[in-house]
Amino acid sequence: MARKNTSQGTPATAALAAAGVSFTLHPYNHDPSAASYGLEAAEVLGIDPARVFKTLMVEIDGRLAVGVVPVSGSLDLKAIAAALGSKKAAMANPAAAERRTGYVLGGISPLGQRLPSPTVIDDSALGQDTILVSGGRRGLDIEVAPGDLVLLTKAITAPISSVSPR
Repeated sequence: MARKNTSQGTPATAALAAAGVSFTLHPYNHDPSAASYGLEAAEVLGIDPARVFKTLMVEIDGRLAVGVVPVSGSLDLKAIAAALGSKKAAMANPAAAERRTGYVLGGISPLGQRLPSPTVIDDSALGQDTILVSGGRRGLDIEVAPGDLVLLTKAITAPISSVSPR
């Protein structure tokens, strides 16, 4: 993977570039009527949904945290709470997630957030050579090695995804 096209710059791409991490940008034309940002990206880009990950903000014990899971599944709230040493989690208020990260919904990246939050990446990412996550805006995904994503976000990995039935 090579660094590509810095004209697509976002805080996420800036964080990767500053760290000297190889990544590939995958821009696409976002359809505002798409039901799922992540599944839209997988379909438009022609990439297996098991390799495309969505970034979700949760609230655990009054603090925000980040869950990164495959778009083909859903976030298991009990599992992310347990991974972060708590008993329960709830989806974060969308406005609070946007304020905390500096990104808009559908474009929240685990990288380059305004205020970093504890991050848990589903352990299925480690079985992939590369995964795609939001690049910091709708219609832009970043392909990166999962190990690099773990290091840059100071994440832990745990089984936090429930696979949706097909």
